[in-house]
Amino acid sequence: MSQTSGEAPVYDEPMTDLPPPEAVIPHRDPFLLLTEVSEVTVGERAVGYWQLTGAEPFFAGHFPGRPTLPGVLMCESIAQLGAYALLSRPDFAGRLALFGGLDGVRFRRQVLPGERLDLEVELGRVSARAGRGSGRASVDGEEACRCDLLFVFVQDA
Repeated sequence: MSQTSGEAPVYDEPMTDLPPPEAVIPHRDPFLLLTEVSEVTVGERAVGYWQLTGAEPFFAGHFPGRPTLPGVLMCESIAQLGAYALLSRPDFAGRLALFGGLDGVRFRRQVLPGERLDLEVELGRVSARAGRGSGRASVDGEEACRCDLLFVFVQDA
């Protein structure tokens, strides 16, 4: 982190010694769709992955005999990585960010049980009430999904 006199802190250096996702974001099993974060530039971008085991309950019904990761869960996994990057900022820690919308979603590849979904996300404009980001999911370097995210913060009680 760097800071000049009288200005807000700038989080511009990637961090690589990172806490597990559940230490930063509020998601828990069975809806924690982020295994590990390997790099984060706080409030700006992050890189991580979701290791699919094949034991996830949705595979049984999506689809019997041809298990496939639902596309919306790829988007959710990207969003959870974005939440990690954002909630790593001290001024946003502990906040609850919800989906406000998805744009430009494209699914390019079927994702199967046991595959590792590599994730990357970049945050755009962020205010005290909402923000934007864009992300990508891939398997072995082959793009599986990309999307633009809109998120809003739940007002504190």
